[in-house]
Amino acid sequence: MLDNFCRDINYLRISVTDRCNLRCRYCMPEEGIDKTVHSYILSLEDLARLAQVASTLNISKIRLTGGEPLVRKNITGLINLIRQIETIDDLAITTNGILFAGMADDLKSAGLDRVNFSVDTLDDIKFEYITRGGQLREVKKAVYKALELGLHPVKLNTVVIKGFNDDELLKFADLAYSYPLHIRFIEFMPIGDLRYWKKERVMTISEMQEVIGREYPLQPAKRIIGNGPAKYFNFENGTGSIGFISPMSHHFCSACNRIRMTAEGKLRGCLYDKREIDLQEAINTGASDEDLKQLFIKAINLKPSQHHMDQGWGRDNRRKMYQIGG
Repeated sequence: MLDNFCRDINYLRISVTDRCNLRCRYCMPEEGIDKTVHSYILSLEDLARLAQVASTLNISKIRLTGGEPLVRKNITGLINLIRQIETIDDLAITTNGILFAGMADDLKSAGLDRVNFSVDTLDDIKFEYITRGGQLREVKKAVYKALELGLHPVKLNTVVIKGFNDDELLKFADLAYSYPLHIRFIEFMPIGDLRYWKKERVMTISEMQEVIGREYPLQPAKRIIGNGPAKYFNFENGTGSIGFISPMSHHFCSACNRIRMTAEGKLRGCLYDKREIDLQEAINTGASDEDLKQLFIKAINLKPSQHHMDQGWGRDNRRKMYQIGG
C-alpha cells in the first residue's frame, strides 16, 4: 500500500493501553494520568480484527506498544490471535521490561518474535529517578531473559538527554560490544506538554557519534531486522551494534513506513499529525471489514510528507505519547 508520497506502508504500531507501571519524567506527569475508561478501549478481539483488516493492505509488521503493553490483561491472548494471521511475518513488542521476565516464556509461546526495551540509564539511582521509582534490576533480568529465549534482535531504546545520561554513552556502547544487543540512541523529542523537555537538553546524533567514535571506530552495519528509522553501525570484533535515530536533527520521514493506532481505535499517519480516523466508532456502528479497510486507506492517504516536530507539540494536540503509543 503506497501513500501519496510513494512510501510503502507495511508497518502498524498498535497501542493496547494508555496505562503504565512507571512514571517516566519525560512521558507522564508525576500524579499519573486520567486513565481511559475500560469500555472505551478496544477489546482484544477488535484489535485482532483490525490487524487482520490491515494485513489485507499488505501490512506485514505489527508492534504492540502502550503505555506499557504488558499491563494489558491477556496480552498473550492478543499475540496469539495476531500470530494466526498468515501474512503477518513480524510481531514485536516495546516494553519498559519491568514485567517481562516473568511473562517471557508465555509471550514467546504465544508467538512473539522479538522485543525492544526502553532503557535510558544503566545507573540504578538514575533509573529510579527518571522513572519515579522503577527498579533497574528488573529490566536487566528482562534483557538477559530475552537473549536466553532467542528473541533476536534484542534492542534497547535509549533517549539521550544532556545533563542526565549523556555521560553513559560509552557504557551503553560497551554493553553492545560485549553482548548481542542492539542499542538505539534516540534524540530527545518534544512530545506532550511536560516541562521536563527543554531544547538545551537535546543531544544530536552527530554529537553522540563523535563521543562513541573516540573509543569505538564504527562501521556501517549490514541490515538489522526491524522496521524503524535507525541507522546501524557495527564494531570491529564487537558482538552487537549501535543505532542512531534522529527525529530532531535529520528527518527520516521520506522513508517512514508506519501508521499508528491508539487503544481506543484512532488511526494516525504520524505521531505529530493531529488528524485521526476513528475505527472504534465504525466498529460500534456495524462496519464491515471492507468499510474498515477503506478507513485504513483514508488514514494512509492522510499521512503527511513529514513531521513538524521542530514547531513543538502544540496546545491543540491534546494527546500525549503514552496515549498514542511509544
